Amino acid sequence: MERERFDTLVGKAIDSLPPEFQCELENVDVVVQDWPTHRQLRSARLANRRQLLGLYEGVPQTRRGRSYAMVLPDKISIFQRPIEAMCSSEEEVEVRIGEVVRHELAHHFGIDERTLRRIERRRRSSWR
Repeated sequence: MERERFDTLVGKAIDSLPPEFQCELENVDVVVQDWPTHRQLRSARLANRRQLLGLYEGVPQTRRGRSYAMVLPDKISIFQRPIEAMCSSEEEVEVRIGEVVRHELAHHFGIDERTLRRIERRRRSSWR
């Protein structure tokens, strides 16, 4: 998939978020990268670059105190090639992008990985 189309799908996923979440993205950069860097893989404690679909880097809102000011934006990276590698159609890519964007945004709001995995398992089982 061309990068421009992938970027459009990421933008569509962000635009589809409820307004109360969109307004909390003021100081968050959402970027698309082909693959995660070695540093990003290490921070996620992964060895295989195909496993990391997205990454939140920043200070979750739940950990911000009064001294939180004048800081660089938080960053959400969406990794194009790993997402494409696990999908067989553009429709699947679009769905996966939406899931990854919401997952990483949840980290921005302070939800840890264990809790997110539990929520995602419940959601999937309720669809069956």
